[in-house]
Amino acid sequence: MKLTRRATLAAALASAATPALAASPTSPADISGELETARVAAVLPAFAAAAIVKGEIVAAGAAGVRAMGRSERVTLDDRFHIGSDTKAFTATLAGMMVEARILKWTSTLGEILGADAPGLNAEFAAVTLEQLLSHTSGIPSDNDEIYALYFSSDGFQFNMPAQRLRLLNAWKAKPPATKPGAEFHYSNFGVSLAGAMIEKVAGVSWEELMMARIFAPLGLKTAGLGPQATTGRWDAPVGHMLDDKGAPTPMPWGPPADVPPVIGPAGVAHMSVLDFARWAGWNAGGAKRGPALVTPQTLAEIHRPRISTGKLPNAAPGTPQEGRYALCWGVLQFGWTKGPVLQHAGSNSMNLAKILVDTNADIGVVVMTNYPGKQADAATNAMTEKLYRRFAGA
Repeated sequence: MKLTRRATLAAALASAATPALAASPTSPADISGELETARVAAVLPAFAAAAIVKGEIVAAGAAGVRAMGRSERVTLDDRFHIGSDTKAFTATLAGMMVEARILKWTSTLGEILGADAPGLNAEFAAVTLEQLLSHTSGIPSDNDEIYALYFSSDGFQFNMPAQRLRLLNAWKAKPPATKPGAEFHYSNFGVSLAGAMIEKVAGVSWEELMMARIFAPLGLKTAGLGPQATTGRWDAPVGHMLDDKGAPTPMPWGPPADVPPVIGPAGVAHMSVLDFARWAGWNAGGAKRGPALVTPQTLAEIHRPRISTGKLPNAAPGTPQEGRYALCWGVLQFGWTKGPVLQHAGSNSMNLAKILVDTNADIGVVVMTNYPGKQADAATNAMTEKLYRRFAGA
C-alpha cells in the first residue's frame, strides 16, 4: 500500500434474539428534509441521523446519494461505516470476558499473550487490558512504523487472530513510550491488541464474537465488518478519499475501501443509522433494557472515565479532541448538554460517524456521512447538537 494511503489513515482512527430496542410503534419522525438541507450546505454525498429516547427511536432520516457522481439514493437501511465507534463494541466484548471470569480488567499482555510472544519486553508485558482500552498503555499513536505493520503482506497470508499476534511479536521488544496508566495516546494498535486478548481467552475470533455476541442479540441486522458496499454493487453509501487538493474519489470495494482488517477491533464496523441508534439506546439505558449483553455494573465500569485527554490541538475528525476517556468512550460536557455525556467519533479517513449517549437523560444521537474532513466534522457536530437539544427534554 502506498505511503499516501498510510498517511491518510493517520487522520482516521468507533445467538440471535428478538431486539429489545425497536422503533416507535407510530414510527419515528422523518428528519430527511433537514438532513438534505444540511447535506447540501456541507457538500456531502449522503447524510443520515437518528435520535433514540428511552429505547424508542423518535426521529430518523437519510438524504443524498451513495456516491458522488452516481444517482443511487440512500435509505434508512443503508449501511454506513462507523470507524472508531467500533471500539466501544470491543470494550463490551471485553466486559463479557470479564463477567465470564476468563479475563480481568487488570489482566496483562504477558499473562494472556506472553506464550505467543516469547521475549516480550517486561514493561510492555505488564500493560493491562484496561490500559489498552483507555489508550493509556504507552503505545504511541499511529506513526509510520506502525502503519508499516498494518499494511504488511501478512494480510494476504494469515487469518486475523494470527495477524494480530504477529503485530504483537513485531512490537514486543519495545518498552512503552510513556508510563502505562499515566498519559493518553490514542492508539488503534492498543485496541487491536485488546482484541487479541479477547480472542485468546474466548478461543474465537473477534469477528465471530462481534457477530454472535453483539450484533445478533441486539438485532442489528444491517451490521457487518469491513467495506460497507457489496463488491460489484453500489448498495451502500461508499466512502470518499480526498486527494491533496481535496478532490473526492469514491472508494467502493476491496482493501482500498477500508483500513486493514488486522486492526478490526479498533474500527471496521458498519451498520444502518437505525441499528446504530439501537446501539446508542442500549448504552443510554445502562444495560437495564435487554438484551443482557453485560450487567449494568459492568457497563458502568466501561463508561467510567480513566484519564484526561487534555486538549489535543488539530485533532483529526474521528479522534478525541478534549475531555476524559473511559474504555473506548469519550466523556465530556458540551455547552448544550445537561451534564457529562458519552461521545465518540469514527472515521476510516473516507467516512465519518458520531455517537452521543446521555445515560442520565436516557437519550442517544447518531449522525453519519460517507465523507471525511472538516466540512463533514462540522456538519455532524451541528446535527448532533440540534437533535440532542430537541429531544433531551422529551
